[in-house]
Amino acid sequence: MKKFAVPALAAALTIGAAVAVPAQAEKAAGDLLVRGRIIHVKPDESSNLKLGTAAIAGKAAVDTATVPELDFSYFFTDNLAAELILATAQHHVAAKGSPLGASVDLGDVWLLPPTVTLQYHLNPKGKVSPYVGAGVNYTIFYGDDPGAARGIDYDNAFGLAAQAGVDVELNDKWSLNFDVKKLWLDTDVQVNAGLASPVNAKVDIDPWIFGVGVGYRF
Repeated sequence: MKKFAVPALAAALTIGAAVAVPAQAEKAAGDLLVRGRIIHVKPDESSNLKLGTAAIAGKAAVDTATVPELDFSYFFTDNLAAELILATAQHHVAAKGSPLGASVDLGDVWLLPPTVTLQYHLNPKGKVSPYVGAGVNYTIFYGDDPGAARGIDYDNAFGLAAQAGVDVELNDKWSLNFDVKKLWLDTDVQVNAGLASPVNAKVDIDPWIFGVGVGYRF
């Protein structure tokens, strides 16, 4: 009886240990990873202003924004994925140090910059899975309020994007995500300030985007 009991007990313990170990949230070809994040958008802006065709002093200032974001990552292989990022944010804009005044309110504008990146996941089978990515975005400006100006117009534009982040496994489906992106985004802006000529600006917004959120793997 003892000879049978010892192997049976060992087998039971082995099976119990296997059941007790949670499945890992391994990334694999064909998976769809959906994440929801809170992102902080911090413009790293620079600009050149002109009155008509003549350069003038001053710069455009774009404030920060914190908004929700949704993204989808599809895995072509265990390591390679394409990510689509969707978010929209409202920013306040001002002209500072220009002949129009020390600080001129140029109102608010909404930015919708859908972005697609190709990602490489360094440790897709691990509990901690870092990744890097690069891609493109197309930024749409809408819902603009000209503030103190009579009118303002923003040109939509293409730009480049780079990112780095990490997924931390919570269980076999859920993960915690930390992500940093850099967008290279510029636009041509025309301001009707009631002068003989419009004020034209070439504005490089170039935001940093810091995000934290959770992901669910299908």
